[in-house]
Amino acid sequence: MRPHGAAMMYLLLIVVGGFTWYVLEPDERAKVVRAIAGVFGHATQAAGQAARRRKADAFDTALRERTRWVLATPAIALVNVIVFASMLAGSTAPGDTGTLLEWGASFGPLTSNGEWSRLVTSMFVHSGPLHLLINVAALVQVGLLLERLVGPHTLAAVYFTSGLFASLVGLSAFPVNVSVGASGAVAGVYGLLLATAAWGMVQRSPVTIRWRAFKSLGPVTGIFLLYNLLEGSLPTGAELGGGLTGLICGAGLSRGVGIRRPPLRRVTAAMLTAAAIALACAAPLRGISNVRPELDSLVTLETQLTGAYDKAVNQFKLGAMNARDLAQMIERTIMPQLRAAQTRVQALRRVPREQQALVASAEEYLRLRDESFRLRAEALQQANMAALRAADRSERASLEALEKTRSASTDNSSH
Repeated sequence: MRPHGAAMMYLLLIVVGGFTWYVLEPDERAKVVRAIAGVFGHATQAAGQAARRRKADAFDTALRERTRWVLATPAIALVNVIVFASMLAGSTAPGDTGTLLEWGASFGPLTSNGEWSRLVTSMFVHSGPLHLLINVAALVQVGLLLERLVGPHTLAAVYFTSGLFASLVGLSAFPVNVSVGASGAVAGVYGLLLATAAWGMVQRSPVTIRWRAFKSLGPVTGIFLLYNLLEGSLPTGAELGGGLTGLICGAGLSRGVGIRRPPLRRVTAAMLTAAAIALACAAPLRGISNVRPELDSLVTLETQLTGAYDKAVNQFKLGAMNARDLAQMIERTIMPQLRAAQTRVQALRRVPREQQALVASAEEYLRLRDESFRLRAEALQQANMAALRAADRSERASLEALEKTRSASTDNSSH
């Protein structure tokens, strides 16, 4: 169409449109305006969605071009699942304390006395299927995104380093708790995500993490945080320690992430530094005592001593033993066992604060029980009824102290 003809056509359309608008009723004009606005609104929305899809496609494409295959995230998740499946195949429940310890849970008196590998193995031990599911789901969701951005070496290094420091925090704060779970290590991966996103905003590029990605992570992240806060397999302080470790490592490793993945040399240097710091932090925690077996043995000791004394008393009543013989039996058989137990309890060092009350009750029991038998021996040799009554009072007090030890030990074992 010639330019002159096109101008005439546009003029004709304007005239016709103006006349039509003139003859329309006000409500009809309003309908026309709403219809035109709707058309423009739909067009704008469609254009925005198309633009966002293009950006998302460009972001995903850039990530895949940077890291074609994800390896570390599936491997870590698979190890967690295999360990739990193997625990299920055992004869005891996965959440049983003995099972958790057998598979590598962290427990202060074991970990700090040469079994330091538990700081790492505990990351792969879970107390139940829900515990495993939530940690693995959070790891897989954030890990698949991050691994393409920072590479498998960086993700794996931050995961293990964060889990290691989370275990150290838990060991320091709660040395007699049985600590399991990957939540500290996963929290570290979230810390890496925050650091990487911050560097991406400083130096924008096609791989800068978009708001859409954070929105998609929201539900699983919320469940992860809420569950681990309420369930407490790893103390909250440990999870915070893991998150801060990931954030600090990420701040150093992900510099320049908009241009390239963190170089392996930088990752190696960071991990060696972290290992040195971990060793320095672990040194003061060495040699934590596990007082529970020693204190539990006091119950057995009391049963043995009472049985031996009752048997001797029966012989005394039957005339097979006189008072002097009974007193000598107390001094030569019962008293040495009590004093040997006192020596063992007093030799305990680096007792966790959670168990110091147990040790105090045990020492009180042994002191009073020794006193009760000493007074009983004196009463038998001197035919002193007052000493015998004092022995009875000391015996009752010693058994009360033993019961405190036994009750506190039972309560403490539930952690």
